Amino acid sequence: MYFIYSLLMGLAAFLLAPYWLVEGMRHGKYFSNLGERLGFSFPGLAKLPAQSTGAIWIHAVSVGEALSSITLARRLKEAYPKRPLIISTTTKTGQQLVRERMPFADAIIYFPLDWAFCVRRALGAVRPSVVLVLETEIWPNFLREAGRRKIPVLFVSGRISDRSFARYQSYLGVFAFFLRPFLRNALSNASAFLMQSEKDAERVRVLGAPAERVRVSGNLKYDLELPRPTPLSNWLATEIKRSGRSPIIVAGSVVATEEPHALIAFGTLQGEYPKALLVLAPRKPECFDEAAELIDESHRKFIRRSRLPIPGPAQPHAIQSSDHSTIPDDVTVLLLDSIGELASLYGLADGAFVGGSLVSAGGHNILEPAAFGKIPVFGPSMENFAEIAARFVAAGAAVQVESPEDVGVAWIELFRDPPRMKEMGATARRLVEDSRGATDRAMTELAKQMDGAVR
Repeated sequence: MYFIYSLLMGLAAFLLAPYWLVEGMRHGKYFSNLGERLGFSFPGLAKLPAQSTGAIWIHAVSVGEALSSITLARRLKEAYPKRPLIISTTTKTGQQLVRERMPFADAIIYFPLDWAFCVRRALGAVRPSVVLVLETEIWPNFLREAGRRKIPVLFVSGRISDRSFARYQSYLGVFAFFLRPFLRNALSNASAFLMQSEKDAERVRVLGAPAERVRVSGNLKYDLELPRPTPLSNWLATEIKRSGRSPIIVAGSVVATEEPHALIAFGTLQGEYPKALLVLAPRKPECFDEAAELIDESHRKFIRRSRLPIPGPAQPHAIQSSDHSTIPDDVTVLLLDSIGELASLYGLADGAFVGGSLVSAGGHNILEPAAFGKIPVFGPSMENFAEIAARFVAAGAAVQVESPEDVGVAWIELFRDPPRMKEMGATARRLVEDSRGATDRAMTELAKQMDGAVR
C-alpha cells in the first residue's frame, strides 16, 4: 500500500514540477528549502548539541496553525526546558512567523516531503521523543516511520473541514478497496487524536482512527495570547491621535483576488466616513505587489508599511529608509506588506474584516479581533471555520454578510449604534475567554505520552 502511495506522490510531483518551477522563479518559493524538505540538510538544527535527544517536535503547516500553537509551544518549553523544542512548517510565511513569534524555540525547520527516505532522514536528524501535529495533516509515510521508531505522534486541535471530509468521502467512494485499509493502517500509528469538536472526532473515526485514541479537547486557537504592542502599532496609535483619523478599519488575511472586494467595502464606508483609514493586510507575501497595484488602480493614495521609518518584525532595532514619517491627509490605505504585525493592529481597529471569506477560500481565523473585543465581519465563505463562525454569529458577536457592499453597510450600522457595538464586542471577547483550555488538555495528554515513551 505504501509503495503505491509513494509512486502516486512521485507522479504528482512530476506533474506539478512545471508549476513549482514557475513559482520558484517568480516568488522564490520551494527551491530555497528543497534540500531540507528532501532530508539532505537541516541548517536549523546546526546550533543544537550534537548528541541532543528527546526533542519535542511541533509541526504547524502555515501561519494559522503556527499562531494557534504559540501558547502551547511556550508552555512546553517551560515544562520541559532540557528538551530541545523543534518547530516545523511547510510554508515560507509560516517559517517567518515562527521565527518572529517563537524566539524560545531551539530550532526551526521545514517539514519533510512524505517519502520514506525524506522522513527517515528528518527523524534521524531531529531525534524526537514526541511529535505534535497541529490540526490534521495526515502524512502516511511520516506516521509509519514514527510508529516504527515508537515515537508518539499526537494530533492536537484536530480538525477536518466540510470540504476536506467531502473530498475524502468522494475518494473513498471510488477507491475504498485500497484507501480505507490504507488510511486505517496509517492512522493506527498515531498515539492520540485531540479533536476540536465532536464532529471532528466522528469524522476522524470514520476515516479509520482507532476510536479509543480519539477524544474532544477543544480548539487551541481560543488560547491565543494577545500580542504585545509593536513599533508599528505604537506608531499608528500616535498617528491616529495626531491626525484624528477615524474610523480605523483593519482588513486582515485578505487572499488573492479578494483585495478589490475589501476596497469596495471600504469605499461604501467612506461615503459616510471620509476620514476613515483602511489597513489592508494580504495573506501572503507574493500578493503584496499585486495588492499595491490594485489600490493604485482604485485611485486611492496609500502607504506601504515597508516604506515606513519604523523597525519591522524581522529587524526590531533597524530603521528602514522611507519617504513617510506621518500619514498624509490624502492617504486612505496603509498596505501591511509584512508578516507578523497584523494581530497587534486589531487592537487599534474600530472595524475588522476577516479575509478569505468574500471569495471561495474557506475563511480565516476570527478569534484574533474577537479577543480584543472587536466585532469580526466576514463574508459567506467560512467553511474552514464554520463552527466558530456560526457560534459567534448566533451569539451576536460577529456579522456575516453576502457581498463587499454589505461589509461596508455592516460597519456603518455598527458605528451608528455605539451601545450595540460595545455589547457585541464584549460578547466576542467573552466567547474567547470562556472557550480556553485546549492547551491544558494537550499538556496533560502529552505528559502521559512522555511518561510512556522510553527515550
